[in-house]
Amino acid sequence: MPWAEDWDERVAGTSCKLCDEGRPTETKLGTRILSSEVADAYLMRRALVRGYAVIIWRGRHVVEPTELTPSEAARYGQDVLRVGQAIQRHFRPLKMNYMTMGNWTPHLHTHVTARYIDDPAPGDPLPAGQSVLLPEDQWREGAAELRTLLNDATSRAGEPDSDFR
Repeated sequence: MPWAEDWDERVAGTSCKLCDEGRPTETKLGTRILSSEVADAYLMRRALVRGYAVIIWRGRHVVEPTELTPSEAARYGQDVLRVGQAIQRHFRPLKMNYMTMGNWTPHLHTHVTARYIDDPAPGDPLPAGQSVLLPEDQWREGAAELRTLLNDATSRAGEPDSDFR
């Protein structure tokens, strides 16, 4: 598959669907589980496995994490790790994967994916394009539990025994 015809516009941010969408609570792809100063995280409706989330940078348009200041990178990275830890606590996967790509959508975002013993591709990346629509009640229940874990972590931030540092 070739690069998109409007690739330069996407990279420049003049044609960026993630910038254009604002900060919705829910999209056709997922429901927000975290909203911070610099990022939104969404639990995805379609996935190959339970506990697949995407964290989107919500500052100015950037394509690569190297375009962030050290402070921005630290805050974004902390959000990615907080979401990963919440997914670990709720879904209890065997392994977590973190992927920051942007080959289709050149705007900084990170895929956080739980991996399980009954994984469809043990030892390899999950195959693209084979996701399934999760049952609505299961998806919403998972999102609600992750929001609770993430909100609890935010309220405990700064405490000596906080798990999300």
